[in-house]
Amino acid sequence: MNKAVFTLRLPASIKMAAERLAKKDRVSLNQWISSAVSQKVGAVEIADDFFKKRAGKATGKGLMQFLRTAPKTAPDAML
Repeated sequence: MNKAVFTLRLPASIKMAAERLAKKDRVSLNQWISSAVSQKVGAVEIADDFFKKRAGKATGKGLMQFLRTAPKTAPDAML
């Protein structure tokens, strides 16, 4: 596996939390951060693939036609 060196600047509070969690998991801070980044990359790539497949060949044309038929009223206040 190729490895690259990357200097990471974190707010002190985030670094302390990451150190605490790495210690709890009994891994180095470097390994813990690498795992966290890997998980995020995987989640984003899976979501990207999902939405591309979900959209298929859809275009904005149908959406705009649908929105033109929506009532011209303000949305209800959030509960």
